[in-house]
Amino acid sequence: MNKLNNKVVLITGASSGIGAESAKQFANKNSIVVLVARSESNLQMVAKEINSNGGKAFVFPCDVTDYKAVDLMSAMVKKEVGIPDIILNNAGSGIWKFVEETAYEEAIDMIKAPYLAAFFVTKAFMPEMLQRNSGHIVNMTSYPGFMPMAGATTYIASRAAMIGFYKALRADFYHTKLKSSIAYFAKVQSSYWKNNPGSEERIPKAQVLIPVITPEQAAKKIVSGVAKGKRKIRGPFMMVVIEFFTYWTPFITRFIMDKTGYIRQ
Repeated sequence: MNKLNNKVVLITGASSGIGAESAKQFANKNSIVVLVARSESNLQMVAKEINSNGGKAFVFPCDVTDYKAVDLMSAMVKKEVGIPDIILNNAGSGIWKFVEETAYEEAIDMIKAPYLAAFFVTKAFMPEMLQRNSGHIVNMTSYPGFMPMAGATTYIASRAAMIGFYKALRADFYHTKLKSSIAYFAKVQSSYWKNNPGSEERIPKAQVLIPVITPEQAAKKIVSGVAKGKRKIRGPFMMVVIEFFTYWTPFITRFIMDKTGYIRQ
C-alpha cells in the first residue's frame, strides 16, 4: 500500500536542489506537493514538470524567514489545498567561515534559515495538526551538525539547532500521533559550493571515504524514510558507518580532525 498516496506534502526550499527533487519524487508517489520558496519563477518550473507528468503541485512563493509572510502563506495553503500531512523543512543558507570571518548579518541569516524558518512554518500548521492528531515534521540538516569540523562555525551551530528542534518536537509529540524526523547527508552535488567559494576547501579530507551523492539520491532517501516513518533519514551508508564509530569511539573523531580537518590559515 502506498502510504504517501494523496498526502499533502509541504516543502520549503523547493525551487532547486534536494527540495525540488523531493517534490518530484513525492509527486511520483501520488502525493500532493506544496512548493514554497522565494523564487516564484523557479517554483513554477518545478510545478510545471510535476503537473505535466500527471502529478499535483501548488506554488506558494514565500520568504520563510519572515514570520508575517509565513502566516499569510499558511492561510492560503489551508484555504486552497488543506493542512499538510508532511512538512519538509528544507530551506537553508550558510557559508563555511570561522567566527572572526563571519559578518554579523551572515550569522543572523544562517540562524534564520534553516532554524527560524523551520520554526515559523511548523508553528503555522501545528494547531491544526494537533487537532487532527496526525502529521510528520521532517527537519533537514547536514552531517557537520552531528560531527563538527573547523572553519564552519555558525553554519554548524545553525544545523545543530535543527537537530535540537527535531529532538524537542519528539518530546512534544509524546502521547500524540505526530512524528518528528531529522534528515541529513554528507556531501551532495550542488550549486552551493560554486555559490559559496572557499567552503568546499574546508571539507575534511576524510570525505574521500564517503561517496558524494546527487540531490536525486538524497530525495529518494527522504521519500523512502518518510514512507517508513524513520526518525533519522541519512546517507550514504559509509557516512552512517563513520557516524557509528565516531559516536561510540570519540578518539576516532579527534583523529579525523587532527589528520584531515581544515586548519586556520
